[in-house]
Amino acid sequence: MDGGLRKLLESTGVFPDETQIERLELFIRLLSEWNSVHNLTGARKREGIVENILDSLAPTTFVERPDTLLDVGTGAGFPGLILAICWKGTETVLCEPLQKRAAFLRYAVLELGLKHVRIERKRVEELEEGPFELISSRAVTDISLLLKLTRKAGGENSAYLLYKGSRLENELKKTNLSHLAEIVERGYRKYLYLRPRDNIS
Repeated sequence: MDGGLRKLLESTGVFPDETQIERLELFIRLLSEWNSVHNLTGARKREGIVENILDSLAPTTFVERPDTLLDVGTGAGFPGLILAICWKGTETVLCEPLQKRAAFLRYAVLELGLKHVRIERKRVEELEEGPFELISSRAVTDISLLLKLTRKAGGENSAYLLYKGSRLENELKKTNLSHLAEIVERGYRKYLYLRPRDNIS
């Protein structure tokens, strides 16, 4: 069952172990079941879910595993829950304000046995903890607003991993943080890695 998924991941430079493959396959099944009832994501078929998994894990080829991770607006699990499956030693908080999505994340974390993952059903600006070593987000808002919303969760040693698209360069210009940015492209996706900095303005 896992041969296709494993080969696809390895073709992108991601080399999961057997437990990670089993958990990813279980996640695919769980999301497919929930999505048929609760409409959690537009990816309804296996192929769409797998593409989202590949998208989520691509940055693990150029970003070192952090000790702590905050994923903002995790939705149906992308990228935070998928990163947590492959970053087993990373204490992870998935921040998702919508009830049905948070309920799915809690169920999935329990079924997957991810004891290092916690769900917070709230907006990120309401989160009273941090700083996190890495803050990730996919398609939540523009860079400037996200930096403001995560001000309490971030710190001088926090890095950001943002999954962006064609508007990345224009958004980045407004932050004055281009000198801290590393951009990696994969198809339509542009991954923005902002290295730790003393302060965000």
